[in-house]
Formats: sequence, C-alpha cells, structure tokens
Amino acid sequence: MTSEWNNRTLFNLLWPLIIEQVLAVTMGAADTIMVSSVGEFAVSGVNIVDNINNLLIIAFSALSTGGAVVVSQYIGRRDPENSRLASRQLVYIVTFVSILIMAVSLLFRRPLIKLIYGNIENDVMDAGAVYFLITAFSYPMLAIYNAVAALFRALGQSRVTMRIALLVNILNIGGNAFFILGLRIGVAGAALSTLISRTAAAVILLTMLILNRRDPISLSGIFKFKYVRSMVRNILNVGIPSGLESSMFQIGRLLTQRIFPTFGTAAIAGNAIASVINSFSFMPGMAFGIALLTVVGQCVGAGDYRGAKKNTAKIMKLSYLTIFVMNLGIYIFMEPLISLFSLSGEAHRMAKLFLQVHCVSMVLGWSMSFGLPNALRAAGDARYVMIVATVSMWIVRVSAAYLLSYVFKVGPLGVWLAMGGDFLCRGTCYLVRWVGGKWQKKRVIDD
Repeated sequence: MTSEWNNRTLFNLLWPLIIEQVLAVTMGAADTIMVSSVGEFAVSGVNIVDNINNLLIIAFSALSTGGAVVVSQYIGRRDPENSRLASRQLVYIVTFVSILIMAVSLLFRRPLIKLIYGNIENDVMDAGAVYFLITAFSYPMLAIYNAVAALFRALGQSRVTMRIALLVNILNIGGNAFFILGLRIGVAGAALSTLISRTAAAVILLTMLILNRRDPISLSGIFKFKYVRSMVRNILNVGIPSGLESSMFQIGRLLTQRIFPTFGTAAIAGNAIASVINSFSFMPGMAFGIALLTVVGQCVGAGDYRGAKKNTAKIMKLSYLTIFVMNLGIYIFMEPLISLFSLSGEAHRMAKLFLQVHCVSMVLGWSMSFGLPNALRAAGDARYVMIVATVSMWIVRVSAAYLLSYVFKVGPLGVWLAMGGDFLCRGTCYLVRWVGGKWQKKRVIDD
C-alpha cells in the first residue's frame, strides 16, 4: 500500500497550517502589545504566567500529538472505524486531564509563581496572579480545541483549523480592544478575551465533528461513553514520552527564565518582547512540523516508508528556506519591530541583543531540533525524541545558561546563547537517527 501525498496535496496541507501559525503568533503579540500600554509590570506579569501556562497545558497538548499520530496511522491504513474510536478516546482523555490541571492552577496559582520565579516585585506578582486566575478557566476549552484541531489535521483538513484560528484572532483582538483599551481593566482584559476566544473555538470544532457522521474522525456518539484500553494505550505510548519531553523542556526553560529577574525588570521586559518577536521567526517551521505528524503518520500507517522519507525531505527543505527568510526579515527590521512596544531604553537594548543572537541560531538549528522530531514521533519513535531532548535541555541549555550568565559574566544574554547551543545539539542527534532508519522498526498501532 502506498500513501497519496504528492506536491499538490502537500501544498494544500501546508499553506493553511502556515497561515494558522501566523494567526496564533498574532494573537500572542496582540495581547503583549495591548498589555504593554498598561506598563512593564503588566507585560512581565503576563509573560511569567504564560511561561507557567505553557508548562501546565503540555499534558493535553502532548496527548493531542499522540492522538494525531494514532489516528493518522489508522487513516493511512484505511481503517475508519478504529480512527473514529481513537478520536473519541482522545477527547475523553484531554478533557479529564485538563480539568485536573485547571483545579490545581486555581488553588495554587500564587505559590506556583513564587516557586518558579522566587521573590518578584509586588506589582508583577499581582498582575500575574490575576492573569493566571482567569486563563486557568480556559484550560478545558483549550484542551478540547487542541485535540479536535489535531484530528482535523490528521485527516489533512488544515483549512478548517485555519478558519477557526482566524475567528479566534478576531475575537481575541476585539476582546483586547474592548477590555483593555475600552474598559481599561489591564491584564484581566487580556485574560478574558483569551478565555472567550478559546471557548468559541472549542465549541465550534467539537460541534462540527459531532454532527459529521461520515469522516474517519467523526465524534458522533461521543456522549455514549466507551473506554477502550488498547486505544488509550496507543495514544499514551506516543503522548506520554511527548509530554515528558515537553515538560522537561518547559521546566528547563522556566529555570533559565529565573535568570532574568536577577538582572531587573528591564531584563524581564526585554526578554518578553524578544520572545514575542522571536515567535514570528519559527511560525512557518511549526506548520511544517505539524504537517510531518500527518504526512509521516499516514505514510507509516500505509507501510510506505519510502514515501515517508521522500516527503520528510521535501518538508524539511521548505522549513529551512522559510525560516531563513523570516529571520532575515526580523534581523533587517528589528528596530521598528521592537519600537512597537512601550519599553524603557535599557529593555529596548536588551531585546535587540537577544534577537540578534537568536536569529542566527534559528537559521542554523531550529528545523532539525523542533521539526524533524515530529517525523520520528509520527513513526512511533517518541521515546528516543524524549531522551535526546531531556539530556540536551539539562546539559546544554540549562547548565550553559547559568554558567554563561553568572560564571562568565555574560549576563541575561547567556540564556539566549545557550538556547542556540541546544538547537544544534538535539538537532544533530535527530538527524542521525532519521538517516540511520531505526525509526522504521517502531510500531504505534497493532498489525
């Protein structure tokens, strides 16, 4: 059996994914730009909570990845009955996990901020606590949205998720304008618009799949609960390693983020703005990585390993090309981009320095370190990806960041230099694994 991916079908999958990633980054940037009008303390508060949010929501994001791989392989095998069954199991799992995470976050939001960031200024803590409280209520909706969007992508219907992403942006930006600029309720306004937009996206996508009885990812009958252990096991075999990997990544990232408060609020704000602008630099790469889950998953499900290699090579070349173009643009227009935000002179200088280093490291290593591993996951080699990512994070990124920042007196720039070293280290390991072909011996679904 061979897969059905050619240049045209790849293009039809990729361009909506790229636009969707642009829209996702635009949503984050809109929050930060509008919140920056309140002051640096508000930007810092939102930034530190977003870092914690990223850690807490990893569980259901990873489960969505596991579900997408399982469903993609069943679709490639042309087994719609099992793909529908796996789709329902995915929604059950992420809903349950997200409710637990929401409860923990609501109860321990201030202790979590203190545990990760230590003693921070009171106005930053107060802003962060408000933002954390409201965004925590959106976790179940975000979990369902991630899961259902992953199912649409597994089927190759990326245009659907692109349209929903556009709606989310309209709701979020409109909500920000109303709550922050109109009602002037600061970070609470940014959080409320996020909650509303995530809820709308989840409800619309879920309803579409419940009403559609024909697609291999239909959720018709989802309210007649049926637990299938084998399906859950298959999802967890990919989802748990992916979740552990992402958790270690975020924990390591948060530990390096602790460095910035020691250099003052300007360092926190400069890092926050550099991170927002930097997010535009890898948005095409994120789209290509998501596409690899679908393409390689379907190829492996069909037993078409030659097609998996050929299409991965195509997508990786496109990833490198577009990331080069994006980062070149950011480097050239760095000054006006940073000037969009209300920053002090010192924060502005730091943001520029951070971005200069990052643009170079992005071009050299990001595609290998964050795009290629999705091809390995889609083939069932998630444990190898987890091991490499964890070792590289702790030995290269975390250790080097502290050594450069404090021992070698590089300051907060050491965090961004260490990040680039991490890209190159893990990316090289993934490339060796893919070329070696051991991933072809892995299995996700039963024969």
